Amino acid sequence: MLEVETPADMDAHVGKPLGASAWFVVTQSMIDKFADATGDHQWIHVDIERAKRDMPGGKTIAHGFLTLSLIPRLSQEVVSIRRRSRALNYGSNKVRFTSPVPVGSRIRLSQSLKASEPVEGGRRLVYEATIEIEGSARPALVAETITLVFD
Repeated sequence: MLEVETPADMDAHVGKPLGASAWFVVTQSMIDKFADATGDHQWIHVDIERAKRDMPGGKTIAHGFLTLSLIPRLSQEVVSIRRRSRALNYGSNKVRFTSPVPVGSRIRLSQSLKASEPVEGGRRLVYEATIEIEGSARPALVAETITLVFD
């Protein structure tokens, strides 16, 4: 894990890989809870029996936005800014869901820092985030995400 003292210390890491999180298992319970929270109960996510019959690999798959929403959780294992008051998700410039995440898959986040720009009271950090699937040549997701981090 990369550990820095202040948001401004991230400037030294622009253009560099920051590291990867530990592997994380995507469970059916998580998928079901996400479906309940978003109202997206499409059968490819929640119908285990139909997925056995009709899905390649015979498994349900995680929602793309569930995979995207795991970036903040997994990012905590990649980088830590010790002296900060708060951090806010500022958005994404680009998100691509490049491969489905079958239930039971182990995923991890690899991050690099594309930019660190001053904002009033802190920094705007632009990350290149890749969610990898263990054993798969293709990532599940590639995204450029933006976080505001305040002193």
